Amino acid sequence: MLNRMHFSRRKFLKASGATVALPFLPSMPGVFGAGSKVPKPSKKLAIMYIPNGIVRRCFFPGEEGGKLPDFVGGFNADKTKSQKRKQNIPGIYPLELTSTMQPLKDHMKDVTLITGLDRTFKNGQDVHAQGASCYLTSLSPVQAAELGIKHPNGRSLDQVIGDKVGHSTVFNTLEISCNGFAAGKESIYFDNISWYGPDKIAPSIRDPRKLYERLFSKDSFRSHVTEVTDLVLADAKSLSLKLAKEDRATLDEFVTMIRDVEVRMSKLKKLLANADIHVPKNEVLPRGEYIRLQADLMLLAFQMGITNISTFMIGPERWDATLMYEGVFDKPVQHHNMTHNQKGKDYLELQKIDIFHMQQYAYVIQRMKEIKESDGSTMFDNSLLTYGAALGDGSTHQYYDLPMIVTGRGQGQIKQGRFIQCKSGTLNSCLWLTLANLMGVEMNSFADSHGVISDLWT
Repeated sequence: MLNRMHFSRRKFLKASGATVALPFLPSMPGVFGAGSKVPKPSKKLAIMYIPNGIVRRCFFPGEEGGKLPDFVGGFNADKTKSQKRKQNIPGIYPLELTSTMQPLKDHMKDVTLITGLDRTFKNGQDVHAQGASCYLTSLSPVQAAELGIKHPNGRSLDQVIGDKVGHSTVFNTLEISCNGFAAGKESIYFDNISWYGPDKIAPSIRDPRKLYERLFSKDSFRSHVTEVTDLVLADAKSLSLKLAKEDRATLDEFVTMIRDVEVRMSKLKKLLANADIHVPKNEVLPRGEYIRLQADLMLLAFQMGITNISTFMIGPERWDATLMYEGVFDKPVQHHNMTHNQKGKDYLELQKIDIFHMQQYAYVIQRMKEIKESDGSTMFDNSLLTYGAALGDGSTHQYYDLPMIVTGRGQGQIKQGRFIQCKSGTLNSCLWLTLANLMGVEMNSFADSHGVISDLWT
């Protein structure tokens, strides 16, 4: 149920069955009472997920110059001639960007790298399926048995947080995926990180047009009849005359962003329409354009107060689907297949995808820093944004030493620009519990957590 008191202060542009909630504009007539203070912006949480692990030697500080791993590869990829786990020396250290993290160089003071995180694992279940499906549930096999449900299912972190703090927005949570393939190549366990409960999927939206319609249509289940850009302009022009100079600039930027989204969706649609019919169309969809478009729609949802919590899958686990990483390779490649071909210097080709994904993360950070909130702060000031995978290494399928980056200022509650080495074996559910607390959810445990990561707090 919507909070009517909250939405009575918002202004909307309406036409032809569509409704667009504007960002907060302090000078808007009737928004705030005389002498009232601008309300503090809501805190936002976005959880970005990358598939198939990473090239760990290029991601973790201090490993790149070491001896190359002696991978077996192929179907025996999780077997190596010598695989010994490195033990962290717990503590807080200066952040040094590895080669994979270089796209974050302009944001170095605003990100924190966390290592030493594990997830619980149950033998007999596919590593990739278990990785994605239990990423945000963190339910241990023992807990699952006690509850009488199948591991690794449970209620995911985003839904738990949404239950507590999501009721002031249209949607408690928003689930987004950048898996453009319509036909399923794997089960839902490979292609989903958000769950309402055991085997109850919180379906993510893959199609930018469907995501756009859900955010902008009056009824989220109806088709969007008229392009928002057409219906906004006249109303926005009239409204603009009543606004202060800074708010006019904010409104203009907002309308421009919506128009830009429309143009980009049309461009991608044209690319698909003109694709060679002998090549599966989704292969030619440029990954970067697609991911950034989905990300901008997520940020628009935050900006308009439609939701404050979102999961964002950059891609599904495994799938063996050929994808076009524009500007990286001349032709489509299979990400998962490449993770199992890292012998010699082949890992450097795979690292190009890791860097490409990091560039998309950097894009979201930059956009968050550019978007202004009602009190003059930025969306970045009021947000927490994580970036990680459910496999510590894509070649060996290791479910420990998970890569994790946390950024955003969380309204001053989190200190950034550091390298936090947790004690090896710290469960990733401890990070999820920490994020829940930072989002204002009072809870002492989550799934199999054994405490918060206190080093993250200011």
